[in-house]
Amino acid sequence: MSNIDLESHIGEVLSVSRSATHAFSKQTFESIRLLAGLGVEGDAHMGKTVKHRSRVAQNPDQPNLRQVHLIHSELFDELRDAGFQVQPGQLGENITTRGVNLLGLPTGTKLSIGETALIEITGLRNPCAQIENFQTGLLNAVLDRDERGSLVRKAGVMGIVLTGGEVRISDSIRVSLPAKPYRPLERV
Repeated sequence: MSNIDLESHIGEVLSVSRSATHAFSKQTFESIRLLAGLGVEGDAHMGKTVKHRSRVAQNPDQPNLRQVHLIHSELFDELRDAGFQVQPGQLGENITTRGVNLLGLPTGTKLSIGETALIEITGLRNPCAQIENFQTGLLNAVLDRDERGSLVRKAGVMGIVLTGGEVRISDSIRVSLPAKPYRPLERV
């Protein structure tokens, strides 16, 4: 998909999820509220500083670049074809999308969702052993290698909330690319 296609295409929200605890999977809801500079209201990962336990152990004062986790539902289709059964929210994402090439977006891309919410993509989710504990073999299924042999992480993207708002199932997602030169997504 070209960059022009990335920006002109409108995707949609298939599911929204949150969890007040650091459980691997999140409960799905009809809507979630995003809070500017913080993340998903009522989610364990909400905050100005990092909340993921492995990141807190490294440095609890680092900025939270992982306020919102988005996964493309097309990954679930791919996993289903490989024999896995994964439903929205089960991989810990807050927003499950359809029709947006999340992994092809550059760092700094902005996603307008629903009426007011605005998320800036900060990087890739780094799949961890919890995915393997969820379903045996799933960790390898969400990792791949490109033609150069570089690791490809397929478990979604992370972002920060620039403008808050309600995000509901069926909301549209509009893509706004950053200024060139584009920076590829890296793990955050």
